[in-house]
Amino acid sequence: MYDQVASNKRRSLALTAAFVLFTTLVVATILYLFDFGAIGVLIAVIVAVGSAWGSYWKSDVIALKMSRAVEADRDTYARLHNLVEGLCIASGLPKPRIYVIEDAAPNAFATGRNPKHAAIAVTTGLLEKMNRVELEGVLAHELSHIKNNDILVSTLAVTMVGIITLVADMSIRMMWWNGGRRGRDDQDGGAAPFLAIFGLAILLLSPLLSRMMQFAVSRRRESLADVSAIELTRYPPGLISALEKLRDDTTVVHASSRATAHLWIEQPTAQNESEGRLSKWNRMFDTHPPIEERIAALQEL
Repeated sequence: MYDQVASNKRRSLALTAAFVLFTTLVVATILYLFDFGAIGVLIAVIVAVGSAWGSYWKSDVIALKMSRAVEADRDTYARLHNLVEGLCIASGLPKPRIYVIEDAAPNAFATGRNPKHAAIAVTTGLLEKMNRVELEGVLAHELSHIKNNDILVSTLAVTMVGIITLVADMSIRMMWWNGGRRGRDDQDGGAAPFLAIFGLAILLLSPLLSRMMQFAVSRRRESLADVSAIELTRYPPGLISALEKLRDDTTVVHASSRATAHLWIEQPTAQNESEGRLSKWNRMFDTHPPIEERIAALQEL
């Protein structure tokens, strides 16, 4: 497990670099198609690095606001605060900021840029439907994400995926209505038409590719956080029972989106027709391993 944690830290650095490089490629392609020339590459680098830097400092705030999370009052949510404090003492982590989301669906996520600047958000549905040991298991899972340094790249993915998708979508719309200058100016031949086609392909595929990078951020880390949570609580039945309740619950988190789906302990969007019309589409872009597999893995511990 410790080897896997170290591997995930290396993967986090690689994925962060990949997001920056991919954003650079998308922006540089757009600027090329609109005839910015070589200076477009420099602009693209500045935009990509600036986006990553801004995401580093503010992506947790964005994720919390997108989820409509509000800071948990100490008196109102005393049990929640006490459980987090106890787990932090056991794990040696500083206490993260604690938020509550008014939503009937049981779910939770962690966000932030490092253990000293982290936050945990839980839904009111989770607090209502989980008993103490189940809630402790879920909180231990989220604290494990913080301890394993998963939260930085996961939180960066929220804004970086959004930026790539937004920029690509806006550029395709502009080209559709106005045409790219490069495509119009270089119709006579040479490499330009092929480069224009290649650039258009990048723009069309960039939302899909960015989603694939989002999957790489999440799927293996969820299973590792489950095992780390058991190591922290020393009580596998707590988290197993919590996951079983999450599996059997059919309510959907209304405060979530596909941009933040990979952050939650369980896929927050509709997964079958009874939960919503977009269930088939959501299953195609599922950011989590099957919950049955996670339960089975914990039962073997």
